[in-house]
Amino acid sequence: MSAFANDQTRDFVGYGPTPPSITWPGGVRLAINLVLNYEEGAEYSWLDDGRNDNWGEYNIPNSPAVRDLGTETHFEYGSRAGVWRLTRLFDRYEIPVTVSACAVALQKNPAVVEWMAARGHDLLGHGLRWSEYSTMPREEEERQLHEAIALYKKLTGKRPLGWNCRSFPSVNTRDLIVQEGGFLYYSDPCNDDLPYFLDHQGTRLLVVPYSKTLNDSRYLIAPGYSNPRDFAEDCRSAIDYMIGEAEETGGRMLTIGVHARWMGQPNRASGLRDVIEHVMKTPGVAFMRREDIARYWIEHHG
Repeated sequence: MSAFANDQTRDFVGYGPTPPSITWPGGVRLAINLVLNYEEGAEYSWLDDGRNDNWGEYNIPNSPAVRDLGTETHFEYGSRAGVWRLTRLFDRYEIPVTVSACAVALQKNPAVVEWMAARGHDLLGHGLRWSEYSTMPREEEERQLHEAIALYKKLTGKRPLGWNCRSFPSVNTRDLIVQEGGFLYYSDPCNDDLPYFLDHQGTRLLVVPYSKTLNDSRYLIAPGYSNPRDFAEDCRSAIDYMIGEAEETGGRMLTIGVHARWMGQPNRASGLRDVIEHVMKTPGVAFMRREDIARYWIEHHG
């Protein structure tokens, strides 16, 4: 076990009853970070790993010990069709998004990199591949981190400024992020509605919290979404509540996470379209890139 595992003390208080009163740029009260998770081509596969991934269109707990062509093609749908349906949607409404992409996934679909650059969307590091980190040896996680950063630089011309693992970080992840030293923020924690700073072995680290609550993975788990109306209503409820809360406590932040292979399906994309239209007609709400949220927080609340 890492020497740092027991140093990551849990904080049950955070900002407590008096969170910082903030206003986002332009007088925005609720900043929404829409995250496009792009993992297709970087998942576990029988050909590459001798195992299948279980997060295609069905969450299969125990995949048979043979090549799973069904799950493979579910992932392929995301890169072949789903991602382009979503990019057209984002382009149509001219909204900024954050792309949480695995480096190998981008390598296998260069047109996605070209779209990100042309539209100015920011990159959130999501691993070399869509790997499970929670039990990965420290040396292997460090190797993959460095290899991922090098590949991101090769593909995009720059490194990611934030990091977010698949599902669960390991006890080493935070220490490796700090040790690497080139990150503006860290996004594995899901424990707050606002960014915050923490001290890690004497290094100040900005956390821009992620969230798995408003996330299209809930189409695959129970209780979850049975249709696009569920997703849209869930998001609208959170947005409207947060706007009301912002009047009492100051600016708020909300993360909505979508995936190319899931939200890129036409029925589900209609639910995301409804959410985008709701945001655009609601005063005081705006989409912001994760990098911009981090920079604003450092400048005004650092």
